[in-house]
Amino acid sequence: VSMAECVELARRFGRRVGEELHIPVYLYEEAATRPERRNLATIRKGEYEGLPEKLRDPAWVPDFGPAVMNEKSGATVTGARVFLIAYNVNLNTNDAKIAQEIALRIRESGRVQKDADGKPVLDAHGQKITRPGTLKSVKAMGVLLEAHDIAQVSINLVNFQVTPPHIAFEEVKRQAATLGVQVTGSEIVGLTPREALLMAGRYYAPQEHDVRKLLTIAVEQLGLSQLEPFDPTKKVIESQLF
Repeated sequence: VSMAECVELARRFGRRVGEELHIPVYLYEEAATRPERRNLATIRKGEYEGLPEKLRDPAWVPDFGPAVMNEKSGATVTGARVFLIAYNVNLNTNDAKIAQEIALRIRESGRVQKDADGKPVLDAHGQKITRPGTLKSVKAMGVLLEAHDIAQVSINLVNFQVTPPHIAFEEVKRQAATLGVQVTGSEIVGLTPREALLMAGRYYAPQEHDVRKLLTIAVEQLGLSQLEPFDPTKKVIESQLF
């Protein structure tokens, strides 16, 4: 199925939700009707509480459905995008603040710049100035995984073809070392395309060409079995489909 076909499906679905359920619908990522709506985080900004004001703004007229607050349903989104990989990197500490600091350093949106007094630095238009992180197509935050009492850098790889798991893993390792902690492994939540693991296998073993061996190398080098055994037959999309 092509991306163009997925975009058409998203738009057909969005139109139906708007017309039949009277819910404001915004299109995002590849289905977005304007550049500022590609990023889901931008559409979500203000959340439910800020939605009435957003709907009154001509710049935020929904793509489908009424520009009227639906108190029971709020608004919704639909779109088409490259498969997102939910990827968490484990640290040998339970200090979530360290994980959050790493997240701020690597995520594409980065962090808000602050002055000597800790106040946000504003541009000529009164908008907060941000300093981008080191990785493109990456969203991240620091969390505490209570079940294992470890901190994690919780990452969304929005486009693994831009930033694959092994690049994120190595960058977290680099940043962690500067903060006096170590990376102990990682985990993939849900499914992953096989190619993402093959990319990692080729990175760590460039002379290897056997697919099974490359997958094994990727699992070992990324520490994907640290918290629970990683079974490619259950975690790789293609293995579930065919």
